[in-house]
Amino acid sequence: MALKRGLAGILAYGIAPHFFPARLFGRTAPSNRLTIGMIGNGLICNEHVGSLTGRDDCRIVALCDVWRSQAEKMREKVARAYGDAGGIDLHFRHEELLARHDIDAVFVCTPDHWHAAIANDAMKAGKDVYCQKPLTLTVREGRVLVETARRYGRVLQTGTQQRSNKSFRKAAELVRNGAIGEIKLIRTRLGHFPAVPALPAEPLPPDLDYDRWLGPTPWRPFHPDRVKGDYGGGWRCFLEYGGRKNGDWGAHHFDIIQWALGQDGSGAVEYIPKGYEGAEFQTHVYADGTRVVRDDGDQPAMIEFQGTKGAVRVGRGDFLETDPVDLAHRPLPPDAVHLYASDDHEGDFLECVRTRQRPICDVEVGHRTATVCHLSGIAAQLRRPIRWDPVREEILDDPIASSLLDRPRRTPYAL
Repeated sequence: MALKRGLAGILAYGIAPHFFPARLFGRTAPSNRLTIGMIGNGLICNEHVGSLTGRDDCRIVALCDVWRSQAEKMREKVARAYGDAGGIDLHFRHEELLARHDIDAVFVCTPDHWHAAIANDAMKAGKDVYCQKPLTLTVREGRVLVETARRYGRVLQTGTQQRSNKSFRKAAELVRNGAIGEIKLIRTRLGHFPAVPALPAEPLPPDLDYDRWLGPTPWRPFHPDRVKGDYGGGWRCFLEYGGRKNGDWGAHHFDIIQWALGQDGSGAVEYIPKGYEGAEFQTHVYADGTRVVRDDGDQPAMIEFQGTKGAVRVGRGDFLETDPVDLAHRPLPPDAVHLYASDDHEGDFLECVRTRQRPICDVEVGHRTATVCHLSGIAAQLRRPIRWDPVREEILDDPIASSLLDRPRRTPYAL
């Protein structure tokens, strides 16, 4: 179902709250299915396709990638799931896909350096967006996306899916409601990528638009290890295309920390790099003195909240430990803060496309979390602390650090 634009779209928004999840009625009528375009057909797209093709409330109708063989391989997977390749079109530039009037929403699954431009173009084209994390490559890109989403009335879900997990939600609710007292210290582990390798130039694959893959980033000679999707490295190793581990796992764990502290519209005020004046850990500090340290040591929890009355430790695989032990099983009091409950991140996005509500990881949420990632990276790059005003979104008294809030973009890839 392609949502109508213009006046019809406004009328649709007015009645949107009366839509109900397809699961209440069984299979979704084809006329009510959302139509989806997938932009970037690599590693993370493969996971989304596996999930989306199992749903009856949406249908993938188009794929887009600058690497033809990658798009063709993904079309084969979609076709196997649907039993029909005839309705799955391939595009090799995202502008072509976004120009279609029969697509309601897009999933942006590219490397980080393309997130902002594609999401921005999509919203201006009237599409709702599920964008992989981190939402942006720079702080300034994030504010652009927030402004575009609000101006065009679009839904944007950031792919920090830990919010749609009961263990992380429970941990955040315990912290938010003071169950472990005043928070003094938060530890999180992000892990490490290998050092950036020296890569010699190699011949270009004939079906890859490499200039387009590089997009706004500086030109570099082609090597397959530069462009490959690899959770253990690949393009994620390079600061040209992402934030290394701050932008990788940091986007997930800093997001939960922001949620638990009630900082979705704000953030920390100081960022201290590891090694500065003997600092053992990368650290960021909130206005109330709460400290978050990146401790990549061997511990079972991905995030540990330490309070004056106890502790909460949480991780994937429904890992949740508390001190005292029974705290995890205590019901919240009637007057407690109950956080947005979602158990299906993609489903939450699709439902918000129908109802026009803001999703659990709205564009502002994604921007503020990405800001924590980017500022941590800037402090590490400069090897000195930076102070941040989260209201004005400015680095204080440091023109060199301030210049890193955005990056030059290679012609013609303007935002």
